[in-house]
Amino acid sequence: MQLFGLIGYPLTHSFSKKYFDQKFNDEQINNCSFLNFEIPQIKELKFLIQQNPALQGFAITIPYKQQIIPYLDWLSEGVQQMQACNCVKIVDGKLHGYNTDVIGFEKSFIQLRQPHHAKALVLGTGGAAQAVIFTLKKLGIKHLSVSRNELANGVIYDDLNEAILLEYTIIINTTPLGTFPKTNECPAIPYQYITPQHYLFDLVYNPPLTQFLLNGKEQGATIKNGYDMLTIQAEENWKIWTSNG
Repeated sequence: MQLFGLIGYPLTHSFSKKYFDQKFNDEQINNCSFLNFEIPQIKELKFLIQQNPALQGFAITIPYKQQIIPYLDWLSEGVQQMQACNCVKIVDGKLHGYNTDVIGFEKSFIQLRQPHHAKALVLGTGGAAQAVIFTLKKLGIKHLSVSRNELANGVIYDDLNEAILLEYTIIINTTPLGTFPKTNECPAIPYQYITPQHYLFDLVYNPPLTQFLLNGKEQGATIKNGYDMLTIQAEENWKIWTSNG
């Protein structure tokens, strides 16, 4: 039996396990299983791998997409640049790190992007944000990072005003704010300055309509949640885990 899994903390409302359990059932894949590995600290990773010799690969979620980097034996070019990893394949006991968030985000994001969506505000600075920024650069979209704390190349939420929002018509939430069960939460941006020219993309998928997206919808903006991104990256993970390379 081949084992795959998800590493993060907490994992109460995990997309991945439900997705792969359903995939294995639908496609009659009988020799594989998928488990959630909820570890309070990344240093527990080595023990986890020792205790699960059947483990072939795993996905990584909050808060370990950046913390896992020192534990990798090989990094893809993208992971080297981003310093963020969401997919690991175990090859002869070595951890090979990839980032499939970039593929999931790009394929999902471009579906609703319009020509006037030329500059982006990226809310958050974690591992998911690094994948988003990497993709925006690839697409030639200028970005401005937004954080609760002072940034060398960015702004804090209190800096956001009408002029900035009129210039940056893409707003991407990479934070977990608004995730079930805390569905009343949302990033503290001045939603009154959002217009029908804006495109709000939320990496959160549960609930499908977060408060962030709802606020944008009420202003007439184009909105999209993170579900498609997650399904695409999950399939990309599967390709990596089951490839011969």
